[in-house]
Amino acid sequence: MTGEARTIGPAGNDLSGQNNLSGMRPLELIIRLEWAVVAAVAIVFYAWSGVSWWLFGLLILAPDLSMFGYLGGPRIGAIAYNALHILIVPVLLLLVGSLSGHAVASAVALIWIAHIAIDRALGYGLKLSTGFQDTHLGPIGRKRDGLSP
Repeated sequence: MTGEARTIGPAGNDLSGQNNLSGMRPLELIIRLEWAVVAAVAIVFYAWSGVSWWLFGLLILAPDLSMFGYLGGPRIGAIAYNALHILIVPVLLLLVGSLSGHAVASAVALIWIAHIAIDRALGYGLKLSTGFQDTHLGPIGRKRDGLSP
């Protein structure tokens, strides 16, 4: 016995280290909340930019077009998807747009950052070359049991 307190759920399962409301571990919940804050901040800064919300609506899902890379197989799909779902390029674009005074470049960068942050807040991570459902945050999608088709 380690001396740590344990929380036992109604079904007799150990809930220690888990959030009772969602089943997520506290650290995972905190990380998802951090990403939600990043998304909210990006959206607020976008609103302050004065650029049309039509652009936001048009581009918010644009990075997901990279999923077409999976038509070339899981390795190419993961490369294409990850290329548009890492923060390096949109943060650099935001920096260049801000320093050069190009409001549209900054707005596009904020939309892109918001997209990535929303994905992470929802638990979608960068893809592994083993398949679309395999991410750096763990597998996505419904858990399959032996009885599922």
